[in-house]
Amino acid sequence: MSIKLCEQAFDPWREIASYQAGLASLAGKYGATGVFVGSMRDFNRGDGVKSMFLEHYPGMTEKQLQHIVEQAQAQWPILESLVMHRVGWVKPDDALVVVAVWSAQRGDAFDASRFIMENLKSRAPFWKKEVLASGAERWVEKNTDGYQRQPG
Repeated sequence: MSIKLCEQAFDPWREIASYQAGLASLAGKYGATGVFVGSMRDFNRGDGVKSMFLEHYPGMTEKQLQHIVEQAQAQWPILESLVMHRVGWVKPDDALVVVAVWSAQRGDAFDASRFIMENLKSRAPFWKKEVLASGAERWVEKNTDGYQRQPG
């Protein structure tokens, strides 16, 4: 298990490939890697967003992320996992979060990565302050449920 909080921009695909390259002892043991990459949008709640500040509680945030991954490990046969999350200033199109789970079977990898991501969004102590296209600032009061609903 690896949990990283990053103040600098990162390439999620390079990070996943690099981490996986270090898993030589698991070669031939995993048949699936469940991956989620989240990026910053340039809109939220109907407004344009030009940047965002991601604040966290150092020490507590990592501990909560570790607890979430441990819960996933207790439910699914995870061989390895990587969780990376940006903190500090981000701009649209920046990668915000990476969750990667290695397991023998795809269902376990998919389910565990989704569990980690959904719990990260609802339980990890991160706070977001958006800078809108208008220049106004606002704190994000709650995360979306992750679905875009069509009008009508």
